[in-house]
Amino acid sequence: MNVVLISTYELGHQPFGLSSPAAWLVRAGHDVVCLDLAVARLEEAAVRAADLVAFYLPMHTATRLAMPVVERVKQLNPGARLACYGLYAPLNRDLLRGLGVETVIGGEFEPTLVALANRNRPPEHTNSMQRLTFLTPDRRGLPGLELYSHLRQNGNKTTAGYTEASRGCKHLCRHCPVVPVYEGQFRVVQREVVLADIRQQVAAGARHITFGDPDFFNGPAHALRIVEAFHAEFPEITYDATIKIEHLKQHRELLPALKGTGCLFVTSAVESIDDAVLARLEKGHTRQDFYQVATLLRQIGLALQPTFIAFMPWTTMEGYGALLRALVELELVENTAPVQLALRLLVTQNSRLLDLPDIQAVLGPFDEKGLVYPWKHPDRDVDTLGNLVFQLVSRRQEQNKTRTEIFGEIWELVLRTPAPSLRPQHAVAHLDEPWYCCAEPAPQV
Repeated sequence: MNVVLISTYELGHQPFGLSSPAAWLVRAGHDVVCLDLAVARLEEAAVRAADLVAFYLPMHTATRLAMPVVERVKQLNPGARLACYGLYAPLNRDLLRGLGVETVIGGEFEPTLVALANRNRPPEHTNSMQRLTFLTPDRRGLPGLELYSHLRQNGNKTTAGYTEASRGCKHLCRHCPVVPVYEGQFRVVQREVVLADIRQQVAAGARHITFGDPDFFNGPAHALRIVEAFHAEFPEITYDATIKIEHLKQHRELLPALKGTGCLFVTSAVESIDDAVLARLEKGHTRQDFYQVATLLRQIGLALQPTFIAFMPWTTMEGYGALLRALVELELVENTAPVQLALRLLVTQNSRLLDLPDIQAVLGPFDEKGLVYPWKHPDRDVDTLGNLVFQLVSRRQEQNKTRTEIFGEIWELVLRTPAPSLRPQHAVAHLDEPWYCCAEPAPQV
């Protein structure tokens, strides 16, 4: 069977969500074409020849971008079977089915895609949590790593790769899109598969690897075994990972090992510094925990890159100002991508946020085009501020302003006082495509 796998966006990474199922499908004897529309055009000839076209939907932006592509694929090849898989596929199941998608796959998607290609008839919706023995991802059909996000450090640009050591998450953060699919479960990718995937990306030119797990320390022993073996084989290759504040605090004894094996920075979804908001989101950490972890990582020499959902229905003008002051106090201005100060909460279908009465009170009807429940803040001034900050960040990033310069302008806009004289900081190593997950870098008002 001819199979086309399509990704529209994955934060600037070469998609694991194409290369992993490609390996399974090729092993089953199928011809596979992988199309990453983030860096390449839709290959209409491949679509016309396809028996099965499957769209990878790992995040909200990818899903929105995929909608018109689904329509275009239907026009090019009305007889092809259509499937969608990834975290945001089951979240938008009814809408996707309405577009003509035959099968919606959540959880561990590789076996179901093979079954579809084998002309079996799996359920219209499946959310498999089976434990898989993974295959080394097949990246041969993907664009080169040089077309994807790069590591920026000390004025240098370094080719970066991307892999995953686990899927899902054992936590139940209320706003997280992983939760409706995995419901507190996670699955590991076997160590040798992860290492083999790293080897092929290093051979392709990668000198830095991003571990894209929702939380690298869901299985801390598994994670440490991987990075120790990785570092032993490639001591000159660096990496980064995403880890909860809660886990950074709980497993503080492991943090020197991260530093010692080449970890440059850790991304952590702080979301807010307001304890009442953190409790609503069920984040599992407090403001004080964030302060402790930021101090701990600075002492170790491991950069913390915090992410935030700056604008939520509970955001106040005073609270936003407090966030800016906290970043100055903790010396995290250079560590924080400016877009993190402009992000707005997404309320998607099937989100646990919908269980909160104060969320229900501000929601409008579901927007099928935006794939969200739009909301308005009870204080109009907060929504106005959110728009102003987003516009400022967008303009200044286009002008290549530094993080510190953009932060200073946000400070003066919000607090109406001159920006503080920040202690000189070295530019922090970071990927040139900012990380975000449960929020969009655009206002929903």
